Amino acid sequence: MLKNIETVAKNLAVLPAASPPDWIAYPEPKSFRPKARFRTIWVSDIHLGTKGCNAELLLDFLQSTESETLYLVGDIIDGWRLRKGWYWPDTHNEVVRRILKIAHRGTRVVFIVGNHDEMLRDYAGFSFGGIELAREAIHETADGRLLLITHGDAFDGVVLYARWLAFLGDQAYELLLKANIWLNRLRKWFNLPYWSLSSYLKKRVKNAVQYVCAFEDAVAREAAERGVDGVVCGHIHCAEIRQIGETTYYNDGDWVESCTALTEAFDGSMQIVDWLEVHRSEHASRKVRETV
Repeated sequence: MLKNIETVAKNLAVLPAASPPDWIAYPEPKSFRPKARFRTIWVSDIHLGTKGCNAELLLDFLQSTESETLYLVGDIIDGWRLRKGWYWPDTHNEVVRRILKIAHRGTRVVFIVGNHDEMLRDYAGFSFGGIELAREAIHETADGRLLLITHGDAFDGVVLYARWLAFLGDQAYELLLKANIWLNRLRKWFNLPYWSLSSYLKKRVKNAVQYVCAFEDAVAREAAERGVDGVVCGHIHCAEIRQIGETTYYNDGDWVESCTALTEAFDGSMQIVDWLEVHRSEHASRKVRETV
């Protein structure tokens, strides 16, 4: 299994000295919606290599947006799951190809390595196929604010572990995600949009809320101690923008449960894009048109 994981890592490494693959020059897929343009986009916790990864929704998002800089804020590839059993459908290949194309066509792509793709940490400081690998980064917004970019797994050791955290990290979470898949297959059969059971339950469990708040406070304290204005992270699969003292805390969410990204406009303003909500709105609009 480890050899397979290393193969995926090598597929990312289209070295500048080598000729780029033919598919890099293939035309862009057409999107039915105009592309939204941002100064910066942050996505994390894609978990390629797992059945819970919403690769199709992510591809739709990447095809519908453009940015000067794209940050991949960790857990892009789930090496932990791949070690237990190989799972890598074509849509996961397409995500890798899409990101490489984005880098090839001029967007700066920075990959902040997380705990699930820790096998890439030894390559921090290198650039593969136009993608910069790093353990963390500092981003300056258009309005001059400095943001620490980190995956966030380092802060698990400074917060009180709740029972829900054990649930998240154990086999039960994987079973919940499998139930999520079957539930959404049934919803698709009835022409209903995607809905995350795991995200719904997590937001309603008291211990999970306590854990998330403790995590956010710990990350914000670290940012304050480093003298930056804010912090962007992932890791806990909870998209959020929150002011904690003098520090602005941003979490870009994930592409397993919530399917969210964090964006910076050209004036420096930041917002969370909920791609599931975009699809729900489009689904509702189609329903209205069909009944007219």
